[in-house]
Amino acid sequence: MKLNATIIDLYDNEPNQGMRCLQDLLKEADNRFDDIKLKYDIYETRYKNEIPNLDYDIYISSGGPGSPFDGMGKEWEKKYFNLLDKIWTNNQNSANKKKYLFFICHSFQIMVRYFELGKVIERESRSFGIVPVHKTNFGKEDKILKSLPNPFLAADFRNWQAIQPDKNKFSELDAKLLCIEDYHAHDPNLERAMMAIRISDEIFGTQFHPEADPESMYYHFKQPEKQKEVIEEYGEEKLKIMLERLETPDNITLTRNTVLPTFLDNAIIQLKKL
Repeated sequence: MKLNATIIDLYDNEPNQGMRCLQDLLKEADNRFDDIKLKYDIYETRYKNEIPNLDYDIYISSGGPGSPFDGMGKEWEKKYFNLLDKIWTNNQNSANKKKYLFFICHSFQIMVRYFELGKVIERESRSFGIVPVHKTNFGKEDKILKSLPNPFLAADFRNWQAIQPDKNKFSELDAKLLCIEDYHAHDPNLERAMMAIRISDEIFGTQFHPEADPESMYYHFKQPEKQKEVIEEYGEEKLKIMLERLETPDNITLTRNTVLPTFLDNAIIQLKKL
């Protein structure tokens, strides 16, 4: 049986490790199923205005630089939202073959905008590194996250955040808030951002980078210029914590080997039944 996946690349031609990680995960998923051939294509949506059609079974929308409002009024975002409209409409019809969709980081913030799930604002300071992510009661039972510890560690790189979940919209969609960010040590009264949301059985999103592996994190933190940047913005203690977490890469490897692999396996198993 053949299944088709696609990566919607929102990196806007910026050098990154995310695309390599996502391709690795898709290749590994293909290798886990002897009776399935999982083929994938890449669309450079922000950089070239490319957008996949509705012929794919699995869609992964990547992270990316800059503001989640950057695409407002631009051709690529119009095409992107039109695709989301089509996927959502398709999945509402029980007779249709379902489309599976995963949003990551920049895409997660756009997802919150699209579904009007909360407020997307710029952070007071950038989140940058390997951070604890806390599961809600829904997250503790979710099929993708339940095997992870609480909290678990994940890669998080962002200047923006999704806060103030709209309870009415969550209820209308039957969406579930699965994870929130760690406590703000410097100000416990600050609202903790949304970090993972399940929109439906087929649609899932994370603010953090579930695809990140130790190699990609070393790429960020072992470069002298990056270390200088972290020290200037956060101080030497923050860099020390980040490097210490890199010395126990099993933490991030567990997240990398759990979240997207479970999403992909579940999608493939459901699609095989058709």
